[in-house]
Amino acid sequence: MSNEQRFSTTHQWAKRINETQVSVGISQHAEDALGDIVYVELPELGKSVAAGEVLAGIESVKTASEIQSPVTGKLVACNTNLADAPEQLNEAPLITWIFVLEADAAQLDKEWQELLDAAAYEAFLDTL
Repeated sequence: MSNEQRFSTTHQWAKRINETQVSVGISQHAEDALGDIVYVELPELGKSVAAGEVLAGIESVKTASEIQSPVTGKLVACNTNLADAPEQLNEAPLITWIFVLEADAAQLDKEWQELLDAAAYEAFLDTL
């Protein structure tokens, strides 16, 4: 199992915690595009989502953005610190997680391979 960060083309990152759990946040590119983040809409614990489905939202002084789940799973944790300090996403977007999903190990392994590693994500950004 690799615990490297992987990225979606919708600018979320995923990092495996263990065989079945993944933490999710936003990429540096997303943070740069959003600017000063003022609010994070956290999802409801226990919700199940498919890869690509909208699960949370972020508002900044510039715009609002939806956070899509990079993998299929059930929401088991939210970073409630973001309610009082959403700027944590500006300060450290590649470290600050928004939520954690519990996934089926086999499905997670398959979806993990579909996400981009850091080099592939950088190459994708060069095409934008």
